[in-house]
Amino acid sequence: MPARALLADDADARQLLYQRAIGYLKHCRTVTQLARTNPIYGGWLRRQRRRSDARDQLRATGGHARKRGTGTAAALTPWESQIGRLASESLANRDIAAQLFISPSTVDYYLRKVFRKLNVTSRTRLARSLRSAPASSPESRS
Repeated sequence: MPARALLADDADARQLLYQRAIGYLKHCRTVTQLARTNPIYGGWLRRQRRRSDARDQLRATGGHARKRGTGTAAALTPWESQIGRLASESLANRDIAAQLFISPSTVDYYLRKVFRKLNVTSRTRLARSLRSAPASSPESRS
């Protein structure tokens, strides 16, 4: 049944076919087919920009949706805080890596985490977010 939904051209028909398949599979003994159908339908809903509906289907698989919102510098680990501060001072990833004796890819990894936690998309916004936060160092972490 989910195969029909995958092949349908019309969005409304596709949604109806997914819902029918899930309704049918809930009453069957083969839970594996239901477990496969929920994330497929959830992914389709997400691509249709229906995130709240998608979350219901994706949670049915046991996954948890990450909470969105504006983060604070207090949510950062000491390494994230230090790397974020250096990046906000307009240092390149190579320079940050050399200063901290780590690889540039490690700097990139931590910066992605910082950007995600603080919900920022540029180094300028990162600087604004970190401007008033107290400094911390990786040595203070045990």
